[in-house]
Amino acid sequence: MNNIIVAFPKQETAQNLKKILLQNGFHVDAVCSTGSQALQSANELGGGIVICGYRFVDMMYTELHEYLPDQFEMLLVASPANCGERDLENIVCLSTPLKVHELLQTVEMMDYTITRRRKKQREKPKQRSKDEQEMIAEAKALLMERNNMTEEEAHRYIQKRSMDNGTGLTETAQMILSLLLA
Repeated sequence: MNNIIVAFPKQETAQNLKKILLQNGFHVDAVCSTGSQALQSANELGGGIVICGYRFVDMMYTELHEYLPDQFEMLLVASPANCGERDLENIVCLSTPLKVHELLQTVEMMDYTITRRRKKQREKPKQRSKDEQEMIAEAKALLMERNNMTEEEAHRYIQKRSMDNGTGLTETAQMILSLLLA
């Protein structure tokens, strides 16, 4: 479950939304009445959803969106006219009067999207620097020379040691080089 920040200029509106979300299994991390409070909360949290109104005392939703950390999605709750004239494209908008099931479905969809994006990000292979690539290649070459391994066998050996020790390939290659060149 991702973090949820509810930000509305009227505290009563924010509390009502929080209550609806809590009753339906969502966790609300912060309730804010100004844009700056929402930004402060967002900077303290790792990512999630900001559910907000159109206008705050200190800023408009566009400014809030501009300064939000990249890991946050915005759900704008506004009048149909304000939803229609949005300038920013990557904001989900629900028009008032708000239907509870639409709110819950939208938050659930956004939560799923964020979780899926994070999972894909974690699954991406880590890009190694040129130095790290050279260190791994050097360790493979040393294993191939000293232990008569093919390149594939040397790579698998480093991979296996890496998994067994719970270390990265680069760190394992560094250990192999320090042990064999000592």
